[in-house]
Amino acid sequence: MNQGLDDVVVAETVLSHVDGTGGRLVVRGHELEDIAGLSFEALLALLWNGLTPQPPWAEEDVRTALAAARLVAFERVAPTIAATDRLSAVEALRLFLASLADADTTPHHVLAAAATPVFVAAIARRRAGHVPIAPDPTFGQAGDFLRMMRGENAPAAHVRALETYLVTVADHGLNASTFTARIIASTRAGLLSSVVGALCALKGPLHGGAPGPVLDMLDAIGSFENIRPWLKQALAREERLMGFGHRVYRVRDPRADVLKATAAGLRHGENRIRFAEAVEAEALALLAQHHPGRRLDTNVEFYTALVLEALQIPRDSFTNIFAMGRMAGWTAHVLEQERIDRLIRPQSRYVGPQPQRPIAA
Repeated sequence: MNQGLDDVVVAETVLSHVDGTGGRLVVRGHELEDIAGLSFEALLALLWNGLTPQPPWAEEDVRTALAAARLVAFERVAPTIAATDRLSAVEALRLFLASLADADTTPHHVLAAAATPVFVAAIARRRAGHVPIAPDPTFGQAGDFLRMMRGENAPAAHVRALETYLVTVADHGLNASTFTARIIASTRAGLLSSVVGALCALKGPLHGGAPGPVLDMLDAIGSFENIRPWLKQALAREERLMGFGHRVYRVRDPRADVLKATAAGLRHGENRIRFAEAVEAEALALLAQHHPGRRLDTNVEFYTALVLEALQIPRDSFTNIFAMGRMAGWTAHVLEQERIDRLIRPQSRYVGPQPQRPIAA
């Protein structure tokens, strides 16, 4: 019995293909490395084209639509923000997304994509003791998010780094949250309900929550001279090194390569990227010795942690930032599933007890 559905094909999609053996991620006919330099708006146009009633999306069309929808989403902040005070950051985002109405006239794929950075920024500012900041429709999505979160314009290098991250994590095959979104969409529940369900799946610690523990590991190591002793002791205790190994990739995660280059571009700032690079090199060498014949390579979470930390993103917002990027894939998959319009209804195998015949009197 395949309890995790590994290698079981349950859908056909034009959106992305994960080649775990070859270490490739193909997004709508393009290698990840070839589209990593796109704007987030251009990436959305690539994913949405052909799946909506609108004429073909152009980057500027998406930019205009998102800018207007961010203003619509901000109207939900004041009535909802106080109710998030006793929630975790991802629970707060769940509440905000659930507050969006099916009756809203803004196309729901646009509204979901635009609302997420508005809500994530408002949640982060509330936790820091600051009031939320309204969107500015003259900004692109990544730049406006950093402005709303920080209260000032971010350097161009930071905007570009965040945009690269959002594009890199936008879609990744039929992962747990995307599959959840498609199941809900198959019931005709609507796009907004589908992406709320996807976020609930992302909340689980086995999917989407690893970047924070990478930083915890770097905190624990502390210094260059402690890298090798700390890693050797962790491996001797059979502990997992955070940011290494992947369920699908049997070679290097291509997203890790893109984000490693992104992190290198931020190396001159006040961050510990050089330290993390030294940790990575030592970890890979020790893992090769500790697990001969089993390749454990750097995965996307390792350099996600470094990039987001360098961008001054609070750790408790990491999962929400991931959702900002993955919202692109969720909305596209929901649009694709709605076109198929068939309920996803797999079977299970009953292994419980069989009914017993009544005992004769």
